[in-house]
Amino acid sequence: MKVEQTLLPGVLLLTPVIYRDDRGAFLETYNQRAMAEAGLPTQWLQDNFSFSKKNVIRGIHYQITQPQGKLVRVTHGAVLDVAVDLRRSSPAFGQHVAVELSGENGRMLWIPAGFGHAFAVLSDSAGFAYKVTDYYSPVGERTIVWNDPDLAIPWPLNATQAVVSEKDSKGAKLRDAEVFA
Repeated sequence: MKVEQTLLPGVLLLTPVIYRDDRGAFLETYNQRAMAEAGLPTQWLQDNFSFSKKNVIRGIHYQITQPQGKLVRVTHGAVLDVAVDLRRSSPAFGQHVAVELSGENGRMLWIPAGFGHAFAVLSDSAGFAYKVTDYYSPVGERTIVWNDPDLAIPWPLNATQAVVSEKDSKGAKLRDAEVFA
């Protein structure tokens, strides 16, 4: 597995070896030894899966209490996946990284606790799987609005195309959001 540091400290892009032939393909989506060597957690408390249609944007989500590290991947389809540094003490505070994850490329993104997470579906539909380091905490959940102009995330669609939940459309702007120290 190839492990690359992104422009955000601690956010890693993992690219597995994909074995392809005329029958299809095979790849490892999790290997405890490889994850430990990359410095990722090897104990996960919850696995999650979402299915979304084209132009759906989910996020920018994070938990201020019980913060979660996330290892995210796409099972089928393609998304633009985004991590935002929400650690006020970080030199990268308010900066983001955006990468395309797809069932075809098999790439995964490690997003440590202290970051917000969002994605936009680029294909007709997408399956999104992720492991987290802590349990879901509804009281600690926070949302930053996906199109906050201060973040300047290069979403591949505009507000009229985006399909966003009511909760996500009412997210705070970064300048007003409760963030990490």
